[in-house]
Amino acid sequence: MDYLNDLNPVQREAVEKTEGPSLVIAGAGSGKTRVLTYRIAHLLNKGVRPYTILALTFTNKAAREMKERIAHIVGSEQAQSLWMGTFHSTFAKILRYEAEHLGFDSNFTIYDTQDSKNLLRSIIKEMKLDDKVYKANDVLNRISSAKNNLVTAMAYAQNSAAQEIDAANRRPLTSEIYKRYSHRCRQANAMDFDDLLLQTNILFKNSPEVLAKYQAKFKYILVDEYQDTNYSQYLIVKRLAEQHKNVSVVGDDAQSIYSFRGAKIENILNFRNDYPNYQLFKLEQNYRSTKVIVNAANSVIKKNQSQIKKESFSEKEGGENIKVIKATTDHEEGYIIANDIFETKMRNRLKFEDFAILYRTNAQSRIFEESLRKMNMPYKIYGGLSFYQRKEIKDLLSYFRMAVNPNDEEAIKRVINYPKRGIGSTTIGKLQEAATSTGQSMWNIICGLNERPYGLNAGTISKLMKFANLVNGFAMKIEHETAFELASRISSETGIIKELYNDRSPEGVSRHENIQELLNAIQDFTQIALEEDRENKLANYLEDVALLTDHDNEKDEDRNKVTMMTIHSSKGLEFPYLYVVGMEEELFPSKLSTSSPQELEEERRLFYVALTRAQNKVSLSFAKARYKWGDMSYPRPSRFIKEIDPQYLDFAYEQEPEFSGFGSRISESDSSHEQMENRTRFQQKKKPEMRPKLSQSAPRIRPTVNTESNGQFEASDANTIQAGMQIEHQRFGKGKVLHLEGEAPNIKATVFFQNVGQKQLLLKFAKLKIV
Repeated sequence: MDYLNDLNPVQREAVEKTEGPSLVIAGAGSGKTRVLTYRIAHLLNKGVRPYTILALTFTNKAAREMKERIAHIVGSEQAQSLWMGTFHSTFAKILRYEAEHLGFDSNFTIYDTQDSKNLLRSIIKEMKLDDKVYKANDVLNRISSAKNNLVTAMAYAQNSAAQEIDAANRRPLTSEIYKRYSHRCRQANAMDFDDLLLQTNILFKNSPEVLAKYQAKFKYILVDEYQDTNYSQYLIVKRLAEQHKNVSVVGDDAQSIYSFRGAKIENILNFRNDYPNYQLFKLEQNYRSTKVIVNAANSVIKKNQSQIKKESFSEKEGGENIKVIKATTDHEEGYIIANDIFETKMRNRLKFEDFAILYRTNAQSRIFEESLRKMNMPYKIYGGLSFYQRKEIKDLLSYFRMAVNPNDEEAIKRVINYPKRGIGSTTIGKLQEAATSTGQSMWNIICGLNERPYGLNAGTISKLMKFANLVNGFAMKIEHETAFELASRISSETGIIKELYNDRSPEGVSRHENIQELLNAIQDFTQIALEEDRENKLANYLEDVALLTDHDNEKDEDRNKVTMMTIHSSKGLEFPYLYVVGMEEELFPSKLSTSSPQELEEERRLFYVALTRAQNKVSLSFAKARYKWGDMSYPRPSRFIKEIDPQYLDFAYEQEPEFSGFGSRISESDSSHEQMENRTRFQQKKKPEMRPKLSQSAPRIRPTVNTESNGQFEASDANTIQAGMQIEHQRFGKGKVLHLEGEAPNIKATVFFQNVGQKQLLLKFAKLKIV
């Protein structure tokens, strides 16, 4: 068949051998998506019915792209009948069919992280606990970890080890919060993300006839990114595959980087123990990166002990060595990288979207944002505020959720007084208290106020009944109007559109435009659903939105920008030119990981993932001085740089003892005068005729402070600083004092710094050094 000719021999074998369990170890850039896609297409061409195939991914985007490829090979009708999607979306679908077995209604709401945190804050407040000790985020993480390990609230309360950990963390009442949280979710007919997997496991365990039905139904099971599965996901797949055992998992143990989310690398490492008769396929050819990048990545990851051995290779010729950049300070690191991007772009006639900056923590982004802004280079940051988390969007979505599930407590609290209808926090508190004391939902309390007012006066009850009638009116239209028709009705009849339209401030105009954008999205959803003969009701749209993942919302107009993100967020992506910044001990690898061999190995896998995002070139940078918690620190370069085979490295500076034994390659491109001078001095010693010329394509970065050999910066006496002096600042570098004002000890100095422009500093704190 023609499509099989697109595969290399190992890929083709993995596609054609469809029977029995199989493990496909797919190195970075090795075409795993193609193998998954073609394997499904091959099954369909062999006559396997599409609804008997279950394919599980980790993003909606991956599922959508795979369906499109399959449709191109076998036709859209078969592709649309596949059970393909994320773990959460697929099992949410099953849970809606089987909700009655669990005591839920099929119209249950799916709480996002913010909904869960809001509910936990309410419970913590009701229990009169200190919210600085019982932080909603920490408690939610604890509950999430328990659920991913299939520990229910009742089991958690009986687990002595869990109680000891909570007591040690000064949160001994976590089990009680978990119990109340679970009760309130059930009362609101709501599940959070982790419940979608926990409740599926409970369903399959407690209802064997339901499990048997789906075991018989799914004759072939395929799982993408198997190394990222947690215990809950692992067990679901294992249970479903018990009858036919045609389970094929694809992944790369070298890219297992999500243990903090509960992912267990053991799932892929121990696959052979679960399925002794399995077939192993190794996809080792990397089609993404140059030989230099692949070989460098191999030289790092081989240091790990826990792995399935493979030797990735590339036939992509050319490519530069990995450039190692040293900056004096973290601020200079930002300037160097921004300059390097600008020069590389201009020299090679590239687009901004060809560049990405990866960092270990989100907090590192600020300095690079500032540097890119100063050079007028557009950028985008993954991990910012999602469109669907904006206030006006959450408000309107809450009305949609109430139309589908009026028991949704978080939605009620969000919109019961928006737009304002005179229902204050005191009233909401009484409703919540009544719901808690009677074991009913807030909605039931509101609907029954005419019989039992719970201390509310007639005027307040009248306002609440108007709100209830409004929501009931929407609920009556759920089955009769499309998602777009009902969404338009709700946005108009609630008064939200009018309120935002009347706000002519820039923020108000932006919020109004966002509502229009939401309605546009719902119209698109409705049209596509109609075209594909799928359900096009508001409930279907809400489920799609609730299950969106990080990379599902990128718009075309966002693309031609420098990309900035954490390395964790970059997995699955690729970029022609890549900068991995902050390559320092205690930053990358993280300080928290260095005491545990297992955690250090995960940090090394994270670095492997970073390197293998690059197609053409990688640059690594570190700073000799960096602010941490307001204090200057002097970190050492990351051990991961030293672990790269030195034949694949170029150093953009004269090496110091920290890199002894690394060889002596010097980069041919640089963005700092200081580094350029170091490089030139070094090359004069070696080959005077190769002295480089400075590029004129971009403004140069002047050197900042030179950290002294003992690692200390000695400031001058503040009383000796005078206007007109040349000075040096530990963070901002060299500058000139323009003038002084005020009297001791509160004298302010206005200083113009070469790197960051004009600053006003209080002398007694500024620590300036006269130069």
